[in-house]
Amino acid sequence: MNTTSPLADQREDRLVVSHERVWSGPIFAVDADHVGLQEGQEPVARQVVAHHDAVSVVALREGPSSSQGDAAAEVLMVRQYRHPVRAALWEIPAGLLDEPGEEPLAAAQRELAEETDYAAARWQVLVDMYASPGFTTEGLRVFLARNLTVLPQDQRTVREDEEAEFVPTWVRLSDALEAVMGGRIHNPSTVVGLLALAQARSRDYEGLRAPDAPWLRSPQSL
Repeated sequence: MNTTSPLADQREDRLVVSHERVWSGPIFAVDADHVGLQEGQEPVARQVVAHHDAVSVVALREGPSSSQGDAAAEVLMVRQYRHPVRAALWEIPAGLLDEPGEEPLAAAQRELAEETDYAAARWQVLVDMYASPGFTTEGLRVFLARNLTVLPQDQRTVREDEEAEFVPTWVRLSDALEAVMGGRIHNPSTVVGLLALAQARSRDYEGLRAPDAPWLRSPQSL
């Protein structure tokens, strides 16, 4: 048993014996691969959803900047209808890395502005994850945004479609965490981001990574 190596996922490229893109759309594509896992073993069939990577933002206020009467920590959330699960979900601001050449931090800043009308002066990485690594390439980086200001009216984005229903809402962090543990919040980047924030606050934010920190196999665009 190896007890000395650091606990870290690593890039590993197995032999792709065959590859076919069987369907393609604007957000994701579907690939049919045959992969050689071990020498002398027959290749195994794997279906892969090739998907844009994404970013999400935990926007935090606490202390004097909080709107809570006791200056408690609060996070900025929106409620969005998600048709595949037929539900309106409470979420942190998020979006795809689907703009050619756009860096993850720039995408996070753009999404925060577009979805909530806020900007932030301080950015750090909270956590990285894969949405569902058993079948999709989609990676997700969750940023922590602090020192927030409201954008002037002439710098705000006109929201459309489901986003037109957004009402940016400051939620007490303790209430949001209770909702996660009570099974009342289901969006994965929101669940992971809020729990990571709780851990970061318990460590007084020590060890958080810079916004341009390395990211395993990412960012990638479809």
